[in-house]
Amino acid sequence: MPERIYIRRNTCARIFLAGMTQAKSAGIRKRAVQAVAAMCVAATCFAFAACGNSNASESTGKSSASSSASSGLTKIEGVKDTAKVGEKPVLEFKKPLNVPDNSYAILQEGDGEVIKPGNRVCAQGMAVDGKTGDIKMSTWETNQMDCSLVAPKKGEKTSALLSVIDGLKLNSTVVFGSNDSTADSSNLIVMTLKSQSTDLTKAEGTKVKDIPSDLPKVTNAADGKPSIDMNGYKDSDKLVVQPLIEGDGEKLDSNSYAVVKYTGWLLDGKQFDSSWDRNSTFDVNMQGGVIEGWLEGLKGQKVGSEVLLVVPPSLGYGDQAQGEIPANSTLVFVVDILAKY
Repeated sequence: MPERIYIRRNTCARIFLAGMTQAKSAGIRKRAVQAVAAMCVAATCFAFAACGNSNASESTGKSSASSSASSGLTKIEGVKDTAKVGEKPVLEFKKPLNVPDNSYAILQEGDGEVIKPGNRVCAQGMAVDGKTGDIKMSTWETNQMDCSLVAPKKGEKTSALLSVIDGLKLNSTVVFGSNDSTADSSNLIVMTLKSQSTDLTKAEGTKVKDIPSDLPKVTNAADGKPSIDMNGYKDSDKLVVQPLIEGDGEKLDSNSYAVVKYTGWLLDGKQFDSSWDRNSTFDVNMQGGVIEGWLEGLKGQKVGSEVLLVVPPSLGYGDQAQGEIPANSTLVFVVDILAKY
């Protein structure tokens, strides 16, 4: 599916937590925790913002989340946070610390609202060398929190990693451990859960009225899922960007991650992919990793908008066939922008 090709998550912790458990791309889903943590510590990915959060006391694991998470993770022992709840963590542990792979501890119970199932969670974070105690990365100084984490919904199958935040309160601090046998150190990924929000489930805003009559016609079901009539559309070599619903949220820029639902068709009306059919959302890195037609077409669009994109081959896959997409294909997408982080 083209999803595997045009979506990529570059943030190490985004992959570490969200990508390791709910990655929409099958190519990402199998990446090892060790490799991701090593990337973080090597500072090869900047927006470490998902690798961390902090504010913890002792690794007692008193939270209700700890029982559900423990089935897939080992407990980290001997680490505590002496900072005040909700502030940048100050870790104390005997060095060098032998960090078990795929491990965790809840260092501090937060004093904020309980995180609601399905909500998006923003976190501060840092990476700490388990052998030396050195801080390798931190988002606290720049306040560039990562908001890629989504709390599991009730009854939703999820990984042990994401289950850790289930039932926690804001300002809780959690530490995850990774011991990469190919590296010189074991790593502590420390996260403090700072805020939560609810994503849209479909485009919401004002319907656009002055849509050119020669474009494909889009109809939305009650749940927002689009269907399309190509309306005899004549192919061209230009990118078409046509908002169908104008949202009133924040605009996407080149530094954004966008949370979307989408469907894609060939010009003959054949559908080749749809996140609606998988009942899933899709995280788009606006810096790259997706086809150029998406980057150009979504930039400047607002959260809440639904956008029709007609992407010529030059801004799609060119002369390379991709799965069900023949070479030199013009692609038609309807994209609902549900959130930005």
